[in-house]
Amino acid sequence: MTRRPTDKSPQSGLQYQQAQVPEENGTATSRMTTTKQAASPSTSSSPANAYPFYAPRFWHGMNLPDFLRLMAKHRFRVHPIKVPMAVMVAGFASINSVLSVVQSVIYGRRLREAKLEQPPIFIIGHWRSGTTFLHELFFQDERLTAPTTYECFAPHHFLLTGGFVPKLIWFLLPSRRPMDNMPVGFDLPQEDEFGLCSLGAPSPLFRCAFPNDPPPFIETLDMDVDSKTLLAWQNAIKRFISVLTVARPERLVLKSPPHTGRIGHLDEMFPGAQFVHIVRNPIKIFQSTRRLWQTLDRTQGFQIPKSNQLDSFVFEAFERMYNGFEKQRSQITANRLHEIRYEDMVADPVQQMEKLYEQMELGGFDSLRPQLEAFVAKRRDYQPNIHSGVSADLIREIKTRWANYIDRYEYGDAVEQALAAAVGDQGRSV
Repeated sequence: MTRRPTDKSPQSGLQYQQAQVPEENGTATSRMTTTKQAASPSTSSSPANAYPFYAPRFWHGMNLPDFLRLMAKHRFRVHPIKVPMAVMVAGFASINSVLSVVQSVIYGRRLREAKLEQPPIFIIGHWRSGTTFLHELFFQDERLTAPTTYECFAPHHFLLTGGFVPKLIWFLLPSRRPMDNMPVGFDLPQEDEFGLCSLGAPSPLFRCAFPNDPPPFIETLDMDVDSKTLLAWQNAIKRFISVLTVARPERLVLKSPPHTGRIGHLDEMFPGAQFVHIVRNPIKIFQSTRRLWQTLDRTQGFQIPKSNQLDSFVFEAFERMYNGFEKQRSQITANRLHEIRYEDMVADPVQQMEKLYEQMELGGFDSLRPQLEAFVAKRRDYQPNIHSGVSADLIREIKTRWANYIDRYEYGDAVEQALAAAVGDQGRSV
């Protein structure tokens, strides 16, 4: 049976400076790898880190029928250079299908009877807003748990294999994430959207598989979907949470940016759930999200990405996510929806977590404080990505299209400063 890692303090020597936290990408950092020197920052215009052909992809956790449906939906338009990856995924998908049956036979009754003792805590917010860092901070609390990377990549059988397979295949992971300098590992808290993808649930992450095709399931970012799609998503998340509940009883903390526009549905499914919404300067979000998709399309895709519609996707995904959020947020009582700014979180993580614990009435913060302080101290010197500039025209488009977000979370001054700087840069380049 897969169990929660017992060592709550990160083993990595990577550290954060104040107001400098690892850039978000949905792939959390390892507690296993030790790095004595802070990694040099990378820029958004520099090449991404190497991602070996044998390293796990999002699709390695799928079963064979779901993987074949994914291929068929896109008419098997796999670039020749990506055929070996597709064959490898198909092989793993076949194994997953067999192990899924075995897990169902052995754990079937426990899975059917699994019940949450407490409603989950959901961390929401757009990609690259700080959700991973916030997830890791919550993970320092021994009373809480979260799905690990291995569990998200092997939801069909981690109850069977989680105790030994990660120890055997650790070398398959690259030493660093492809989009920044953070190490990776199987034992860290991970975004549950990857687990839902592995279970075949409708998810916007599937666009990474065929990045040159129209993005599938983008409507799941605000859940403006038909009843069949909604039911498929609901069944997948219920199934995943049931398996996690069988694995360990602690209260779940789930983190997924796409859940931002689904909070009303999550609240109906899990009465009493609490939500922590983190926001960030939208200019930074755009820069970092663009790099995120460029990197994931290259490393996860079965095509060679053209990226000619990438900016349009970033805009539409953000707008769908926050249209859904604004429509549904009134369903959540004020004492169960808590909002925090990324800039405040990275300036003083411990103080902000103390405020959250007080607002959420979680209790036990005094005993948690030493773990949080140690966690933050060990990451003090980490250097995040440095992104290249955004054009003045693009900033104006962000200012117009994301105006509600900018106004609600008081990023107007930051956007105006970025615009003035961009205009000045253009003037100097003429």
